[in-house]
Amino acid sequence: MRIDYGERIPNNVGLGDDRRLRRALESWQPRFLGWWQDLGPEGFQDVDVYLRTAVSVEPGGWAHFGHVKMLDYRWGIFLTVPEKDRQIGFGEDKGLPVWTQVPGEHRADLRRLIVTQGDTEPASVEQQRLLGRTAPSLYDLRNLFQVNVEEGRHLWAMVYLLQAYFGRDGRDEADMILERHAGDPDRPRILGAFNELTPDWLAFYMFTYFTDRDGKYQLASLAESAFDPLARTCRFMLTEEAHHMFVGESGVKRVVQRTAELMRDQDTVDVRPFGGIDLGTIQRYINFHYSVSLDLFGGERSTNAAAYYNAGLKGRYNETKINDDHLLSETFQLVPEWRDGAPTMADVPAINALNECLRQDFVRDCARGLARWNTVLEEHAIITRLSLPHIAFNRRIGNFADYHVTPEGVPLDEEQWAEQCHEWLPSDKDKAFVSSLMQPVTERGKIAGWIAPPPRGIDGLPFDYEYVRLF
Repeated sequence: MRIDYGERIPNNVGLGDDRRLRRALESWQPRFLGWWQDLGPEGFQDVDVYLRTAVSVEPGGWAHFGHVKMLDYRWGIFLTVPEKDRQIGFGEDKGLPVWTQVPGEHRADLRRLIVTQGDTEPASVEQQRLLGRTAPSLYDLRNLFQVNVEEGRHLWAMVYLLQAYFGRDGRDEADMILERHAGDPDRPRILGAFNELTPDWLAFYMFTYFTDRDGKYQLASLAESAFDPLARTCRFMLTEEAHHMFVGESGVKRVVQRTAELMRDQDTVDVRPFGGIDLGTIQRYINFHYSVSLDLFGGERSTNAAAYYNAGLKGRYNETKINDDHLLSETFQLVPEWRDGAPTMADVPAINALNECLRQDFVRDCARGLARWNTVLEEHAIITRLSLPHIAFNRRIGNFADYHVTPEGVPLDEEQWAEQCHEWLPSDKDKAFVSSLMQPVTERGKIAGWIAPPPRGIDGLPFDYEYVRLF
């Protein structure tokens, strides 16, 4: 399914055959472009960036690279190829044909799921809008902008669903997504993690590793939906989301590599005087971004998640590959909870533990990347290892929201937490130090001293290619 770039709004959904929908989306388009100019990457709207643009939704042939100004990027609406005779894979309607229209009884829940997902996409762009000023290299600057334009396209994906299937309510919701802004005290983004600015590049790499990984699992669960247009939309979005997580994993790995090099060359663990980010600070950033991302999955027990599953709206990660009855009527799962003054585990009906099931998949995935970062330390003969904190650490949502533990899971009272939390979470001094390193490097082939260069460039090109034409 190739994408029609001859249309004002590129798409592979036959937009030209639906005049009402095309007019509605064309009316929304100037509002989106106005939002992008006001709250998109600041100071870089008129520069040429070496960006990837989708040309097909089939595996292996969907990406075209070339220099383009971000305001001229061809945002559009792309769904994967329909699966012939696809059936609902879970819940009470398991085995029935999937829906091509929204069932009336599920209209409100589907709209809520789509709006929440859609709200996160522009929020990420708003959070990262100032990062271009302090990019460590042209390579990294280009990767930032690639993430930004794809988040914009993911917004288009959700807005298409709202306007195509939810009538006036959907059009109003699409407008409201552009009226909420990250950190706005009066009209904030729906999810708390999307209301903080991303202040530095270490935070950006952590965000794209941890928080975009949450996005992966949310999209994957929606890709199982009985509402086929939503499932097909999310499957294509997952292809682009993979690049965002690559930016995060490889970015942190390059920071760790440079730190390890400085530790070896200077024979010290304190690399700050030499312009590096010490492992303690990196660990504190991990603790914060990981714990905040855990909260995005919601409470450990959720009647809403159970209702979505029973209705066929939102499945588990890789639902079709799980070997069970996909009804969960007699299945149990261990979930963490607080009991007798400490974190422990409890066996609960699996249908009520779907948020936790998804979160545990996320935790296992995060650990794989951490192992690769630790391999860098091992290769440099450094005995320190980075780690994920306990699942109860620094939580604000769910069973642990009212309690405190160390990164190892040792319970603390409120006074002990207040005295010691600066040891485990980034302090103002940490943030100020990292911020002091954020000096832009815009010369081709050059890179800031706190991060190692990548092992290879983009699209087979060298690291010293002019990925962003600034002058």
